Amino acid sequence: MFQRTLIRQVQAARSVLATSSSTSAPLALRRATRLQQQLPAAIRPFAPQPMSRFYSTEKEASKETEGENAEQDPVQKELEETKKEVIDLKDKYLRSVAEFRNLQERTKRDMEGARNFAIQRFAKDLLESIDNFDRALLAVPKDQLEAAETEENKALLDLVAGLKMTENILMNTLQKHGLERFDPGEKVDGKAQKFDPNLHEATFMAKADGMENGDVMYAQTKGFRLNGRVLRAAKVGVVKND
Repeated sequence: MFQRTLIRQVQAARSVLATSSSTSAPLALRRATRLQQQLPAAIRPFAPQPMSRFYSTEKEASKETEGENAEQDPVQKELEETKKEVIDLKDKYLRSVAEFRNLQERTKRDMEGARNFAIQRFAKDLLESIDNFDRALLAVPKDQLEAAETEENKALLDLVAGLKMTENILMNTLQKHGLERFDPGEKVDGKAQKFDPNLHEATFMAKADGMENGDVMYAQTKGFRLNGRVLRAAKVGVVKND
C-alpha cells in the first residue's frame, strides 16, 4: 500500500513537470514544491543533494614541509656555520704554515749571510796590507829578480822570496774563509779581459795598439770577492780607440 502511494506521487510530480510548459511557471513550481515536500527526502527528485567538498592537500603538504623546514633550519644553519668556520680555520692554518716556512727561509738566509760575511769588515781592513805586498814586490826591478843569484843579490832575492811566501800563506788562509783575489790584468787564452762594470772600476781610458775597445790594458789594483760577492772592485785602465 505504501509503495503504491509513493509511485502515484512520483507520477503526479512528473505530470506536473510535463505540463509546466503550458501553465504558468510560478504555479507549476509551487505544485512541484508541495509534491516534493510530501515525498521522503531520500527519493525527492528535486531535493538538494548533499554536496561533497574537495579540499586541496597542497596547502596542508606545504604546511607540513614548512614545519619540517622550520625544524631543520636550526640544524642546517648550524651546519653551514660550522662549514664556514672550518674553511676559515683551514685558511688561517695554511697561512700560518706559509708564514712559518717563510720565516724559516729568511732565518736560514740571514744565518748563512751572517756566517759568510762575518769577516767582511775584517777582510776590508786587510786589503790594504795585501796591496802593500804587491807594491813591495813591484818595487824590485824585474831584471834583478831574473838575475842569477850571487853574493851581492842573495839578500834581495831571499827577501823577495820571503814576501811572496808570506803573501801566499796569507791569501791561502783568507781563501779558506771565502776571500778570493782576481787580477783583471792577467790574460785569458792569450787575450785581454773585457771591462766588466760589476767587477771593475775604470780609472782612465786611452788608446792602445793591437787591442779592442773595452779591453783592460792596465790593472792599477786587484779586486777581491768574499763568497762570490764583490768586496772591492779592481781599478783598471780601459782601451778606447775611437
